[in-house]
Amino acid sequence: MPNCDMNIYVTYLIIAAILVAAELVYFRIADRFNIIDKPNERSSHTKVVLRGGGIIFVLGMWIYAAFFGAEMWPFLLGLTLVAGISFVDDIHSLPDSVRLVVQFVAMFLMFYQWNVLNWESWWIVLAALILCVGITNAYNFMDGINGINGVYTLAVLLPLAWLNNRLSFVDQRLIVVALLADLVFCWFNFRPKGKAKCFAGDVGSVGAAFIVVFVLGLLILRTGDFTYIVFLAVYGVDAVLTIVHRIMLHENLGEAHRKHAYQIMANELGMEHTVVSSVYMLLQLAISVGMILVPATAAWHWGYLIVVCLLLVGAYVVFMKKYYHLHTEYLKSLEKKDV
Repeated sequence: MPNCDMNIYVTYLIIAAILVAAELVYFRIADRFNIIDKPNERSSHTKVVLRGGGIIFVLGMWIYAAFFGAEMWPFLLGLTLVAGISFVDDIHSLPDSVRLVVQFVAMFLMFYQWNVLNWESWWIVLAALILCVGITNAYNFMDGINGINGVYTLAVLLPLAWLNNRLSFVDQRLIVVALLADLVFCWFNFRPKGKAKCFAGDVGSVGAAFIVVFVLGLLILRTGDFTYIVFLAVYGVDAVLTIVHRIMLHENLGEAHRKHAYQIMANELGMEHTVVSSVYMLLQLAISVGMILVPATAAWHWGYLIVVCLLLVGAYVVFMKKYYHLHTEYLKSLEKKDV
């Protein structure tokens, strides 16, 4: 048994080395073909940075398949499709309709992997598809400052790995390899403003979201407990309330903006990117650990989910009431420049 354990640790070290090498090779390719992120007035960065470093999440899952088997090929194919179209969109902007069609196809493959395509309850499947595609896009919307998606993904995957040790709802090696890919990405991205080596790009944020939704969905299916969605509560509340806020302001939801709470913290309040990202990570990690520690009954879990969401909503509203005026002043300054 100790021999077996040693072998898996050596395998993980080899995978980590391959992931680092793969990321460095990608940097050379991105530099050669000018795959960069140029800042604009809506950006939270001021320097040109390589884009698409988050491709490491997809590569990580294929490396997992190479080492441990490709039995989960529908998931891998779906991940490759959704990340592939996102990578193309990172280079040349695509119509929203094209990306959405591919995202639904990819999610359909994930549902096939989950073995939940029950046509007698087609409306439930359709609602779940829409929800999962929505979560994936919300995850993408939240990727706007250095490190936030990288460390937030750690805050989701680590509790999932902890629970998986007890409940065995997915191959633990898949979570470990996803964590290794995330750590490699964080090494190059979780840095102070202006010092990131790369950005995730849509390929990274959508790819990471697809992996997170896949593992979290397996947990929910294994336990029959939807309240584990609390593992995405911090992102969920920020994303949903920001959309509601923008609808109230009669804005075009397809246009770029800087209205998320984390963006106001980083831009208008001048907080360091890594500090803001760490706040989101630690808050989500505390919420997830709390969910694991409360009694595993329906009453406790639903009560915990409701209380967490109410507290997060309250905190968001208070924060916006106090600081949103700074963003309004920023927008007015842009209008003056245009004039």
